[in-house]
Amino acid sequence: MYKIKVYENISSAHQLREYKGKCENLHGHNWKIEVVFQGKGLDSTGMLIDFKIAKELLKELAQKLDHKVLNDISPFDIVNPTAENMAGYIHKELSDTLNVPGCRIYSVAVWETDNNCAIYQED
Repeated sequence: MYKIKVYENISSAHQLREYKGKCENLHGHNWKIEVVFQGKGLDSTGMLIDFKIAKELLKELAQKLDHKVLNDISPFDIVNPTAENMAGYIHKELSDTLNVPGCRIYSVAVWETDNNCAIYQED
């Protein structure tokens, strides 16, 4: 099994609904998004997926979240914008747009701080 990992950084604000504490108030983070691609085989050039393509896919999606109040954009206008929900959303969106034979999104980690992250991974 082959895996590659790419990162993207964004800044955005959110407020957690139904949270009893400071995070119920509007606040921001410098998020780090980590995406792991996985596949059993390599293409004719010896790559699972070109890093350039992987980074472009992530960057395009990240731009929709960068410098935004997450609560104001879909799906976070309805779904609580937790790091866990962000990881699941990013996984789904990238999985829907990835068009590289034999390659899939293995996991997405959303780092809220240098010390805390949420990871979404399908079985």
